[in-house]
Amino acid sequence: MPKIKCSYSIPVLVLKEGNCFVAYSPAIDVSTVGDTFEEAKARFTEAANLFFEEIIEKGKVNEALIELGWQTKNDQLVPPSIISHQAETFSFNNFLQ
Repeated sequence: MPKIKCSYSIPVLVLKEGNCFVAYSPAIDVSTVGDTFEEAKARFTEAANLFFEEIIEKGKVNEALIELGWQTKNDQLVPPSIISHQAETFSFNNFLQ
């Protein structure tokens, strides 16, 4: 199969969970973990590339991305935008019985 060159820009969140860093993108629903911020980013890049390689090989690019909320604009697929990223406070009453 011939190589396809493409570039994409997607939002990636990096969270610190304990001693680990988690990189996650809701645009492709892929996450990965690393011991450092840099390792999490590098592993995410690898995982994202594998995700795109797989949907290209299966011929399911449009189907997979549209299912994830991507839209077609000017004949290109565009990922959903994150319009807000903030901490929210929630309270639970009678959560445990």
